[in-house]
Amino acid sequence: MSKKAVVKVLGHQYLVSEGEVITVDLLPEDTKKLDLEALLVIDGDKTTVGTPVAAKVVAEVVEPKVAGEKIRVIRYKAKKRVHKEMGHRQKYSTIKITKIA
Repeated sequence: MSKKAVVKVLGHQYLVSEGEVITVDLLPEDTKKLDLEALLVIDGDKTTVGTPVAAKVVAEVVEPKVAGEKIRVIRYKAKKRVHKEMGHRQKYSTIKITKIA
C-alpha cells in the first residue's frame, strides 16, 4: 500500500498519493515546484496526525493554466421581460505529486 497524505493548497485540502495528478485553483505564474506541509499521513496501517507532522510533500506543476468547464449563469425576473445571461470558466493549475517524505 502506498503512502498517502492530506495537504492544504490555497485553502483547500486534498488527499493525495505519490504519482497522482490533481487539479487545484490557479497558482501564480512563476510557480514550477511546490513544497507542501502534510496535515495527515497514512502509511499502511499507521496514521500520523497533528500539528508537527514530520512529512513534506513535493509537487511539480504540469500545466500552469487550464480552463475549467463553462458555466452558464442566468438572471431572470418573472413577468418583467428582464433576463441576463453570462458565462464563466474558472482557471485551474494541474500538479503532480512527486514525493511524500
